[in-house]
Amino acid sequence: MPLPEYEPTRYDAQLAAKLARFRADFADLDLPTPAVFRSPPLGYRMRAEFRLWHVEGRVHYAMFDPAEPRKPVLIDAFPPAAAPIAAVMGPLLEALNRDETLRRRIFQLEFLATLSGERMVSLVYHRRLGDDWLRAATKLAAELDLVVIGRSRGQKCVLERDWLLERIVVDGYQFAYRQIEGSFTQPNGEINCQMLAWARRQATGIGGDLLELYCGNGNFTVALAPLFRRVLATEVSKSSVAAARHNLGINGIDNVALVRMASAEISDALDGGRPYRRLREVDLAAHEFSTLFVDPPRAGLDEATLGLAARFDHILYVSCNPQSLHANLTRLSASHRIAAAAAFDQFPYTHHLECGVLLQRMR
Repeated sequence: MPLPEYEPTRYDAQLAAKLARFRADFADLDLPTPAVFRSPPLGYRMRAEFRLWHVEGRVHYAMFDPAEPRKPVLIDAFPPAAAPIAAVMGPLLEALNRDETLRRRIFQLEFLATLSGERMVSLVYHRRLGDDWLRAATKLAAELDLVVIGRSRGQKCVLERDWLLERIVVDGYQFAYRQIEGSFTQPNGEINCQMLAWARRQATGIGGDLLELYCGNGNFTVALAPLFRRVLATEVSKSSVAAARHNLGINGIDNVALVRMASAEISDALDGGRPYRRLREVDLAAHEFSTLFVDPPRAGLDEATLGLAARFDHILYVSCNPQSLHANLTRLSASHRIAAAAAFDQFPYTHHLECGVLLQRMR
């Protein structure tokens, strides 16, 4: 597909087309009318990655049309970029072009920003970074009020810190999150807030204990934990587990047991399989799980996790892939009905649509 055209006057029509396809694709599953959560039509992306293209001694931001992957499209601005990123794109490029130490053999940069206004850039090089780069990058960070990271093969240069602190308000509650460079964070900040609020509304009043799989940096864990007695949350990434532990701590949440395990492993443990050293401090038998929350990768839930899910009275499922979600719901339709649905327009001007469903066990 070609590069998207970011035209706000076309946003409503594009979103309507995505919603129509979503409803049609799920018609066989008796999908309730979904709640629809619109994105801001511009300025919504909290993450952005660009190639840097060298032309006659200067660098330019570049993107690529998948139809012509070897031909760079040089750009001056990126309308989807959130305000903290958009404000610094021009000054950063000017600074790189003024300083040969910062510009030499750079080939990519990655922005990260928060709704609370912080921003970071990772500069990626085809060369080893030395003290001259550190001095120039330190000056750049101070001039542009920017957290700067340098990367090359086998090297990561951190000047001050490699994380941003996000602060958001959901349902009148303020939550804080440490977002670590290189780790997954939600790309659309406004939609993320809406997803958290929707998930909290579905979970309110259920009670009991929550099992969360694929918890990442604790994005949903922090928001959902206050609604349950206890939470067992799992994640396989070491950096994400570390971020989740920090995020639980800074939000004063003490009812979550967090373990680094794959979903298949926790499924086996709950089925009475082999003992797992990482669960030695968790009393599984004491948990009375009422609800399963999952936000899986694009492939959806594997066979073991589907078998585990079928045992829960309530399943909250947030999906980045309607196709794998449909396949999973088809399997679960023998035991559960869809009680609520939502569509989150995480990526305007593309065919992608984030979805959410609440499943309830049929009596």
